[in-house]
Amino acid sequence: MRLVLSDKRLLVATVTALLVIGFLATSLASYFVSRQSLRDAVVQTELPLTSDNIYSEIQKDLVQPIVISSVMATDTFLRDWVLNGENESDRITQYLREIKERYGAVTSFFVSETSRVYYHADGILKRVDEKEPRDEWYFRVRAMTLPYEINVDPDLANQDTMTIFINYRVMDYSGNLIGVAGIGLTVNAVRTLIDDYQSRFGRTVYFADSEGRIVLVGADNSVPENEIAQRGTLAKLKQEWSRGQTRNFEYDYRGSTRFLNVRFISELGWYLLVEKEADSDLAQIRRALFVNLVICFVITALVLLATWLTINRFQRRLEAMATTDKLTGLASRHAYDILVDQAMRDARRLNQPLSVVMVDVDRFKAINDNMGHLAGDRVLVGIANAIRASLRSSDLICRWGGDEFLVALRNCDLFNAERLAETIRQTVESAAFNFNGRTIPATVSVGVAILRIDDDAAGFIGRADAALYRAKQDGRNIVRSDTLMQAAD
Repeated sequence: MRLVLSDKRLLVATVTALLVIGFLATSLASYFVSRQSLRDAVVQTELPLTSDNIYSEIQKDLVQPIVISSVMATDTFLRDWVLNGENESDRITQYLREIKERYGAVTSFFVSETSRVYYHADGILKRVDEKEPRDEWYFRVRAMTLPYEINVDPDLANQDTMTIFINYRVMDYSGNLIGVAGIGLTVNAVRTLIDDYQSRFGRTVYFADSEGRIVLVGADNSVPENEIAQRGTLAKLKQEWSRGQTRNFEYDYRGSTRFLNVRFISELGWYLLVEKEADSDLAQIRRALFVNLVICFVITALVLLATWLTINRFQRRLEAMATTDKLTGLASRHAYDILVDQAMRDARRLNQPLSVVMVDVDRFKAINDNMGHLAGDRVLVGIANAIRASLRSSDLICRWGGDEFLVALRNCDLFNAERLAETIRQTVESAAFNFNGRTIPATVSVGVAILRIDDDAAGFIGRADAALYRAKQDGRNIVRSDTLMQAAD
């Protein structure tokens, strides 16, 4: 006993000394404050500002193509040519060619609602068809209420080059749809913008669609991946993106921390991602942190070692062994003695009935002999679970012996205790205990007793045990109570 007391005093002194040292190591808190300040400056100010500038430039770059497409949609030549029957297709071809050359567009086009012919600057390209997936854009625009849309698609007339199209609805003089006209710009214009901003601001800029595919990057190949899922832990943040909102994130990529700003570009239907690698800015802070981490590691290791040598090694392990049955997880008999004594005192103080139910597995030795002890253990665990599932939260259950279980039922008279005992018996009888692909049938005999005024714990439980013995004598797989036994005697 002196050795144990000495160990406890030593533990208290050690923990106290270590905590004092730990509190002196304030650099850790300083690191997080500095790191958070750096993160706030980048995430809350620098990245959103860069993102706003890029977004403004993109909008400005798209204004001219929209204006050109709008002019085409209201051009009297185009509308008169369509309304007069689309004769002399070379006239519309020349018109589209002049639009393309004058404004430096990569393509210009018109699709007639009447003939469904796709006119291009180089001639007739094809007829659009509702069943053709590549023509889906036309029928989408045809059904729109807005005057135009900006869409990114491969251009059939330019070897499927990715092109930003301005698709503008063309209406006749009465407001009826007669086709869709517009121009297209190569995405290289946006690539040039990306490269320019990456160079000027030292940020990584790229675009991703709603499916997580990376659709547009700079020419410097700073983002070599094809999907968001390939960029470290960024894949886990994808589900938090939302249209109409600008969000800030932090993620890990190839061993470095990245700060990220994400915003949805409604004109393109893409997300604009602007990110900055934080490791260079955090290098000095991390160097200061290194010494503190070493200190914390030593302190933590010593505290854990001291705790393991004293509490975990002795007290917790011994308490668990003394109070819990290892096989079933129920209370042990030692712990149950204390619980039953308390339950008896509570019952008498509150003037409430208290019943006990003793359950014994029928012919359990035969199960062990015929199928092995592991099978027997499986049956015991199953029966323990069946009993536990039948009880209220206020009831007490323990493993009383090898194949015996004892249950104390608070505020439960003999009649209800017998009903519960019968429920337990039926549940076990109908249960299927499986072991190595085989079903093991099992039944239980049950004895019930109710607390009397002059009972002590031994007499109380002894009467339940006697009732159980009578159930065994009467053929097993039945319930008997001490009241029934007295009547029989």
